[in-house]
This record gives sequence, structure tokens and C-alpha cells, in this order.
Amino acid sequence: MRRARIIGTGSYMPEKVMANSDFEKYLDTTDEWIVTRTGIRERRIAADGEFTSDLAVNAARKALDMAGLTPTDLDLIVVGTITGDYPWPATACIVQDKLGAGQCGAYDLSAACSGFLYALNNATALIEAGNINRALVIGAETLSRIVDYEDRNTCLLFGDGAGAVILEGQDGDQGVLSTHLHADGSYLELLYQPGFGTAVTPTEALVRDRGYFLKMQGNEVFKVAVKMLTEVAQEALAKNDMTIADVDLLIPHQANIRILEATAKRLKIDQDKVFVNVDKYGNTSAATIPVALDEANRSGRLKDNNIIVLNAFGGGFTWASACLRW
Repeated sequence: MRRARIIGTGSYMPEKVMANSDFEKYLDTTDEWIVTRTGIRERRIAADGEFTSDLAVNAARKALDMAGLTPTDLDLIVVGTITGDYPWPATACIVQDKLGAGQCGAYDLSAACSGFLYALNNATALIEAGNINRALVIGAETLSRIVDYEDRNTCLLFGDGAGAVILEGQDGDQGVLSTHLHADGSYLELLYQPGFGTAVTPTEALVRDRGYFLKMQGNEVFKVAVKMLTEVAQEALAKNDMTIADVDLLIPHQANIRILEATAKRLKIDQDKVFVNVDKYGNTSAATIPVALDEANRSGRLKDNNIIVLNAFGGGFTWASACLRW
């Protein structure tokens, strides 16, 4: 069977580190409070003049280098992001130009924290159908540009970064075994950014009242997220006639350590089989899974024929999973 196999991974995190102690200087919070409730110790922040496309390009170059390919070998670039350089055109088009990838197809997917898995689904389907042979799939975000740093409920959680994979069509059992996508728009106001879209257009009052930043109802998000992450991972296993015992590594969306621990408990998977880096980077939305995948790969945790499950949830609400044979 023709499958989409990951032949290269890459990630890039901005140099600037924002530690919990930085918030202590101006917010009513402490490092202990943040770590206890989120598991986050620090996060990365893009420099002035550093945009989502720049993060994406740096991650992409590392993935291409690992795969032994040049940008012109690509047939498609898909970027999962909610913080593109501009409302339009697609950040993927800017990435294509900066990489020098010729005139291959390029588009963005907006599915919040599930964006990378939605993009992976798209590229995988095109490869399996024989429409393309190689795709660059990226999750990249500069959430620091849409977070209100006066809102303790949100600013502590988010950071910037990018991760990328190279998919190639190959015959055999290794590669993406299945992907699973879901959404429920009725949860919109639990996690969203009200400006600047056609529903909430820019006004002086909106800017003055800080109404355009990311908004989240954290307690409600927690309840729904654990359920979604658990069920969509179980869906991936059932589709492939597997049980949790068959999983070598679970790479979940890195939102909050309590969500990760609760999901692992529901799935009844050993904690040492759950990849965690939320302590270093916080929630980087669509970038969390490809960044974690790259770190797991480069640290030697992924072996041939390992079964890897990826699962994510995000604003929309969207939720998704993928099952891979490495």
C-alpha cells in the first residue's frame, strides 16, 4: 500500500526565553503557582521582526536537511497556523518563497491547536491518492502577538515556535496509518480570538479595551479537552485494530500538564510513554506536536516500526489524531 512516510523532522524555537519569574515582576503570580497548575516553567518569544513564516522556514530547513532533499523537491507546502504573517495571503506562500521551493502548491490550514494534524491529514490523503509525492507539513505560531500580557489566565500559557515534517509516498507498512478529524463550533466562545475578522472589525475602542486578544475559559476547556483527547486517541487505535498496549509513544498537544496527566490516566497508558515538553515551551498551538515529534526523533526515542499516536484539541473546537508506524 502507498503510504505517506515521515522522512525528515525539524523544529525551531526563538532564542528569547520568558521564564515564570518574568511574570512575577508585574502579575499577581509565582513560579510555584504556574508550575503547579500548568507544568510550564518557561516559554519562547519571537524577536521583533521575527514572524511566523521565519519560524516555519527555520524548522522546514532542518526537516529538509534530515530528509536529504532540497526545497525544489517538494510538491506541496501546508502550514497549520492561526497566527499567519497576514490575514492573507497564506503564510505557506511566504514560506515557499523564502525557501526557494519553486511553484509547488502552498496553503494554510486554520484549526488552532489541531492545525498540524489537520494539515497532516490533507497531505497524507494527497500522497495516498497519488496526486503528489512529497509534502512539507508545518505547524507554526507566534502566539505572543495575540496574547494579552495583562491577563493572567492566558498569558502564562502560550509561547512561540515551529515544527515541520517531510512526507514522502512509499510502498509498505511504515508511515501514516490513519488520521481522524472532528470539530464542534458550538464551543466557540470557550477559546477564540474575537478580532480582527469580519465579525469583529478593528475599531479604536476595540484596541483601547484590549478586545482583540485571545480569550479562554480555562476550566471549561479543561473538561472538554480531556474527553476529546482520550476519545480521539482511542478512535485511532480502534481503526488500526490496536490497543493502548501497542503504543510505543503518545505525543499529545502540549497545552497543560494536568490535561496530559488526566488524558494518560483515562487511556491507561504509562506516563513514561507520554512525551512531554510543555515545561520548556508552554502551549505553542499548532507547533506543539511537530516540535515534540522532532525532539523525540532527534533524541533517539523513535525506532523503526514503533507505533506513535498523536492527538490534539484546539479552538473551534477542533480535535484530531493520527496513528503512525515509524
